[in-house]
Amino acid sequence: MPEPKTVTFPPAFLWGAATSAYQIEGAVREDGRTPSIWDTFSRTPGATADGDTGDIAVDHYHRYRDDVAMMAELGLNAYRFSVSWPRVQPTGRGPAAQAGLDFYRRLVDELLSHGIKPSVTLYHWDLPQELEDAGGWPERETALRFAEYAQLVGEALGDRVDQWTTLNEPWCSAFLGYGSGVHAPGRTEPLAALRAAHHLNLAHGLGTQALRSVLPAGASVAVSLNSQVIRPLSQHPADLAAARRIDDLACGVFHGPILHGAYPASLLEATSSVTDWSYVLDGDLRAVRQPLDALGLNYYTTALVSSPDTAPEGPRADGHGSSAHSPWPGSEDVAFHQAPGDRTEMGWTIDPGGLHELIMRYTREAPGVPLYVTENGAAYPDKVDDDGRVRDPERIAYLHGHLAAIHRANADGADVRGYYLWSLMDNFEWAYGYAKRFGAVYVDYATLARTPKSSAHWYGRAARTGQLPPVNAV
Repeated sequence: MPEPKTVTFPPAFLWGAATSAYQIEGAVREDGRTPSIWDTFSRTPGATADGDTGDIAVDHYHRYRDDVAMMAELGLNAYRFSVSWPRVQPTGRGPAAQAGLDFYRRLVDELLSHGIKPSVTLYHWDLPQELEDAGGWPERETALRFAEYAQLVGEALGDRVDQWTTLNEPWCSAFLGYGSGVHAPGRTEPLAALRAAHHLNLAHGLGTQALRSVLPAGASVAVSLNSQVIRPLSQHPADLAAARRIDDLACGVFHGPILHGAYPASLLEATSSVTDWSYVLDGDLRAVRQPLDALGLNYYTTALVSSPDTAPEGPRADGHGSSAHSPWPGSEDVAFHQAPGDRTEMGWTIDPGGLHELIMRYTREAPGVPLYVTENGAAYPDKVDDDGRVRDPERIAYLHGHLAAIHRANADGADVRGYYLWSLMDNFEWAYGYAKRFGAVYVDYATLARTPKSSAHWYGRAARTGQLPPVNAV
């Protein structure tokens, strides 16, 4: 069905951008902050492109007022950011560091003074290193510590923030951090990856309870999942079975306990050679399955898989970085294929239809729960032209296609209430260092000067009018 000539969103729709603490803040040794697993990992030889670190990142810690003013000038009405755990609770235990909390108080006040709705994510991958030294996410204790941290932040910001997210993309924390090792802490242990997934689920549940114990009535608590759209290479039974195994690891491992109160039986069977899941204790699944006020979904691309019989040559094409170790415990033999179509600089196929498909899946699995697209965006090799402008028509086309897919999903019965572009500005892109630019705002890493790209102006116009401009409008 063709899109209408004018794609209009409801007046209350949130037009936001998203960032994360380690990727933008810098100031890693200021005001009592202690190392996170990403500080340690980025100093490991060969772990990040060119040995890049987030020591300075884009210096948002010192430039946040200018960054908020820039958001307001562009026309955004929402901003999703994460709190740095080691900045506000330096060892992952004990009382809060008030200097760290004060930074987020100032940031939130600045946002509110510009009419921008703050949305807080408690965990975007920067586990305090001391907790990793004690075993990290594979250990139950980390989930308990997370609940204490959630309560500290909720007490500090709950009087001015009413939109909260416990975890961002726990799949990446578990399976890239402890399975393939391409993310911090860089471990390659299939059992640890599955244990981490469970304890992240438990952290979400316990963290939700902790937040609700201190937040005012009416506050919204959510989780942001990067559930993936997994497609079989063919309708052959072996390919369908392969797709099911990967879907269980990509989606079911979180959808099951968070939305339905149980891990899928097919997941338990497929991973039985790795674990007996005995670390799932009585009462855990009840704790994990907390009522959700909203659900965040992060979407970038789709995956195409098959049985091992049709495996392509070369490295695994799952889009999650190069490693000799798999992030798919118990399903290491499943073959990944590059889907056809245009790609971003990350090599990810551009497929807005996948976003529509994922939204409708959430609508079926979590009926009545409002949805937010908490991350969506694309990396391109942006550059400053001779006239000082940064033109990125590919990103504009990407945004138009995915926002139109959200509009179509809402017309089909979904309830998507907001969109957070990833990312507000170019930043430290994890293991890719500063080599990949996802930002709507260009950052000169030598001077840290910010230049809104043409996509930022296009998106700002959409935010101000509630309508999608033509792709050639800027």
